[in-house]
Parts: sequence; structure tokens; C-alpha cells
Amino acid sequence: MNDNGAYDRLSGKAKEVAGKVTDDKETETEGRLQQAEGRVKSAVDDARGVVEGAVDRLKNDK
Repeated sequence: MNDNGAYDRLSGKAKEVAGKVTDDKETETEGRLQQAEGRVKSAVDDARGVVEGAVDRLKNDK
């Protein structure tokens, strides 16, 4: 499973910190939004894994 969410969370955090250091509120906010996007992507990946696992179990029960 590919976790693009981890990349977004990490790069978003870097962007947020850069915004704080440079006192650039827009960059800081973009970083926070990117982190949130990463959390959503990770949650979707997790849910997909659960559903795929359930489908596989149902197929094996036949």
C-alpha cells in the first residue's frame, strides 16, 4: 500500500515550520492544510485496506 499521506504530512510540516520561521502566515497555513490533506489520504488508504481485507475474507469463505 502506498502512503502518499505520509509525504504530504511531512512536507506540510516542513512548510508550516518554514512559514513560522519567516513569519509568512500564508505558507504556514498552506503547510497546515497540506498536513490535513495527508491525514485524509492516510485515512482513506487505511479504510481501503480494511475493505480489501474484508472482501478477500468473503471471497475465501465461499
